[in-house]
This record gives sequence, C-alpha cells and structure tokens, in this order.
Amino acid sequence: MSICIIPARGGSKRIPRKNVKLFCGKPIIEWTVAAAQSVGIFERIIVSTDDVEITETVIPMGVEAPFQRPQHLSDDFATTIDVMAHAVNTLGLDNDCAVCCLYATAPFLQPEKVAIGPDKLNHADFAMSVTSYAFPIQRALRAKSLDQIEMINPEQFSTRSQDLEECFHDAGQFYWAKASAWSAGKSIFEGKVAGIPLPRSRVQDIDTPEDWELAEAMFRSLGLG
Repeated sequence: MSICIIPARGGSKRIPRKNVKLFCGKPIIEWTVAAAQSVGIFERIIVSTDDVEITETVIPMGVEAPFQRPQHLSDDFATTIDVMAHAVNTLGLDNDCAVCCLYATAPFLQPEKVAIGPDKLNHADFAMSVTSYAFPIQRALRAKSLDQIEMINPEQFSTRSQDLEECFHDAGQFYWAKASAWSAGKSIFEGKVAGIPLPRSRVQDIDTPEDWELAEAMFRSLGLG
C-alpha cells in the first residue's frame, strides 16, 4: 500500500499564499496534485493543511483533506518530519505502508521518478529526490569579508574536476519512508538513505519571488505549461 501526503500550510512569508499562487496559469499545488495522480501507485492522496482556501482548491481534483492541521504545526518553525508524523498518526496508517511526502511547490515532478520510491524502501529507511551540483563543491569559496575570498579546501586547487567526487544535494521534491519511520519522527539521516537522482533541468527551489520567476521560465522552456 502506498499513500501520498502533500504538506501545504496557508502561511508563507517570502511568497505570500505560496501554495495557491498561480504558477503558469494554475495554483502551484494543482501541478503537484496532478503529478501525484499520474504516478499511478497511490491508493490515497492526502493534503495536510490548516487553510480553507487550500482545501477548497484541491478537493475538486479528487484528493483528500480529511483533517485540519493544528496551528503549532503550521508556523515557520514546524518541520516536515513533525508534519508527516502528525499526518501518519492521525490517519492511523499501518506501519509497513509506504508513505511519500510530496512538496506542494514542486511543479517539476516526474511521476516515473516518484514511483521508484517503494522499491528503494526494500533496502533503505528513507528515499529522497537528489540532484548533482553543477560545479565541484570541493572548489567552493568563502568570503571572509567583501574584499577577501578564499577557498574552503585550498588543497583541491590543482585537482582536476574529473578527479573530484561527484556530490549531490536535496532536490526538495519528495521523500519516501514507511509509516513507522514517519510516525516515530525520525530524522531522515538517522538511518540508511537511498537517493533518487533527478536531472538538474528539473530542479529549482522556489523560496523567493526571483526563484518563482526563474521556475516559471524553466517550466515554459521545458514545454510543461
């Protein structure tokens, strides 16, 4: 059994009403819901929200919003782990149920990538979307002041790029775990974590208005909307 939970609170400081803001013509959460439905393996798709407008936006799409998320899990300090633990415990899911957390602001989701998750849980505690850095992080710089830049790892200055280890970062789109792991409130990196690689062309953080504009331009250039 596989369940999808989409956390979507009403408040957002940097991008007001972010989860229902129009993105390429539709509330951004609609793109995530449509992608979740296209995955084809979810028995239920549930939105965890504290907001009436979000509920009214997603219910016509055929998904559930069976509970109201409490306020202490809807502020700027609530973590994804806390929100997922609340949802799993409120729903009373079986411990072995595979549960996917899909972020509401992930319009670049590829259903076939999301569907890999349950198989990954056969040998890992969590599975998460990742993408590679475009530039070797071993060559990263720090600014000691506005007038002084230095390498964090100066010993890597002469190392060829192709000889440096490829590194990845969280793509910020989706996370899989058994209900028991979510319910226990475990940190993702407490156990074994499997990565599901995404192409960099399908990854963009959307945290600021500038991010939003860039994401819309990327979305249109890919012919997605």
